[in-house]
This record gives sequence, C-alpha cells and structure tokens, in this order.
Amino acid sequence: MEPTARVRVKVCCIMSEEEARIAVRHGAAALGLVSRMPSGPGVIDEARIAEIAARVPPPVGTFLLSCATEVEELVEQHRRTRTSTIQLVDSVPRENLRALRQALPGTRLVQVIHVTSPASVDEALSVSSEVDALLLDSGNPSLAVKELGGTGRVHDWELSRRIRERSPIPVFLAGGLRPENVVEAVRQVGPFGLDLCSGLRTNGALDEQKVARFFQALDAA
Repeated sequence: MEPTARVRVKVCCIMSEEEARIAVRHGAAALGLVSRMPSGPGVIDEARIAEIAARVPPPVGTFLLSCATEVEELVEQHRRTRTSTIQLVDSVPRENLRALRQALPGTRLVQVIHVTSPASVDEALSVSSEVDALLLDSGNPSLAVKELGGTGRVHDWELSRRIRERSPIPVFLAGGLRPENVVEAVRQVGPFGLDLCSGLRTNGALDEQKVARFFQALDAA
C-alpha cells in the first residue's frame, strides 16, 4: 500500500487520563494501552485500560496491546476493556485471526511483526489478509523472556520498507522512534503511521516537551 500524505501517530504505553490528554492535544490519532506482558514498559491493569479508553474522544483510536494468542482469551480481554482495536504483539495463528474476526466483527485487528530478518517480510505478508493493519516493531519473541515491544531499538528500515511496499493493508512503523529520527524514518519507510513509547518518555512518564518536539519534527517531514 502506498504511503498517505499525512502520517498518523499512535502514542503507546499510555498510563493515565492525563497522558491520554497530552497525546491527543498534540495530535495523536490513536493511543496504546498495554495489558500484562512478559517484559517491557507501560503495563496497566485492565480496569484502568477500560477507564482511560472510555474517556478518549472520538475519532481517536484506542488500542489494547495483548500478548494473548488464543481467541477466547482475546475476546474476554476485549469485553473487559472495550477498546476500538486489538494490537496483537505476539504471533497469532491465521486460523485464530479468522476466528477472532468472526467473534469481534466491529473491532479492528493489528498484527505486530517483529522485524528481525528477511523472513519477517514473508511473515508480514502471510497474515496481511487476516488483519486491518501491520505494525513493524523491534522486539525479539525468540528470547526466553519474550520482548514484544517497548525496546527503544531501531530495526532494519529497509526490511520495513519492503513490507510496506508489498503490503495490501496499512503499515505502522515502531521501534526506537524519537524527535531526532522521525524525518528519516518517514523518508525511508513511507509508513501509514508511526508508533512511539519510550522515545516520548522521561523517567517513565510521558514528557510533553518531547511530544511537542516529535509532532513539530513530523510536520517538517
């Protein structure tokens, strides 16, 4: 899918209503709310996710980040949190994606692909018919304790560009994005959207100055 003129931004790891307000005020198109994970930042309990999601003004999207891969568990998580989108941070079998689509027909599905090698290109394209968007990140699911996001690392953007060029659905770019490299990221990859967590935080908290600098840099791109 060819990149659009306006790049959407999803601010992830939102931990409070105040962080949500900061992100939306500066132009975020979507917010990421992280449920339990094997590692990484931003985890909050599902009751808090539901509270924040309920107060996000439309048309800003709300993404439940889940490491679950079984359909029943994902459906129950969504019923408890009521977000507009589920972001699947671990690899989910295609048959489970189909069943999840049937169980939650009004909910968007975004599959995370951890770009670790050229095989990630084939992995991304193989699931693109089952979900609404792909999100290309820099985790490492093969570790004993899986890294499924929030690493702050940049991956090989050339592989991400190859996925974006061949994908029939929108592609978000994540992994180590910050005000200083966003222009180059957009130039190299041409994504539909950008996803950020650690690059906008100071001592774990969303830093409004960094948020403002990021959107200013993106406007320049």
